[in-house]
Amino acid sequence: MNISKQIAQWRIVAASVCGTSHLRNKQLCQDAHHWQILSDNILVAAAADGAGSASLGKVGAMLAVETAIENLSSKGLTRSSLTNDADVRSLLNDAILAAKKAVEDEAVACDKELGDLATTLIIMVATPDVVAVAQIGDGLAVAKDQLGNLLALTMPDSGEYINETTFLTSPTALDTAQMKLWRTDIVNVGIITDGLQMLALNMVVGEPHKPFFFPLFEFVANAEDKTAAKEQLVKFLRSERIAQRTDDDLTLIIAAFNNS
Repeated sequence: MNISKQIAQWRIVAASVCGTSHLRNKQLCQDAHHWQILSDNILVAAAADGAGSASLGKVGAMLAVETAIENLSSKGLTRSSLTNDADVRSLLNDAILAAKKAVEDEAVACDKELGDLATTLIIMVATPDVVAVAQIGDGLAVAKDQLGNLLALTMPDSGEYINETTFLTSPTALDTAQMKLWRTDIVNVGIITDGLQMLALNMVVGEPHKPFFFPLFEFVANAEDKTAAKEQLVKFLRSERIAQRTDDDLTLIIAAFNNS
């Protein structure tokens, strides 16, 4: 199906690629992502970064994103059901709890410690009128409005020490979860895992880096062939420009709402 024939619909391109350090060590990519476009122009998306030190971090990440999106998709969401802030927060909280339970159940089934499936989690619900995000751990979620304002919906939770963060499996996960709602004319949204933080976030001022996101938003807005667009995104994430700045696994989800 040619995306250009869709009227007033989200265009989305997403990819997770293995970091160069994991490739060298013949390790799997620990990142995962999942998304769906529901009826009424509702986009639900999730990204997760399995802990590098966790033996089943990849499993935890995959379970978390798939369960969260499945939970949201089963709610019969409509634009009108997202008009109340408390209801939206409750939806996100339910999705987090479902993901957390799925990871906990898998740990029991595999006879593993819960920490063996440690993962971060970012969940997003977006319509042309509102974007809402819940985040546990590091990574970043952003949105852009019609006026070109770029907002960091969440910020990386990097803990007290370098390379430390909170995981979905942590006892404090729910207490430290970030939640943000932004009601405006939403044009673009994006999610990254922590491998891209050094490129996508201006650490000095704590703001998302427009030169990183804006070309990507323009790219997805003009992406008429989904397969080709994903290939281009994977190529970008594996490029020398990126590899020079980070050797971690990388996940990038970018979306544009096109009115024409």
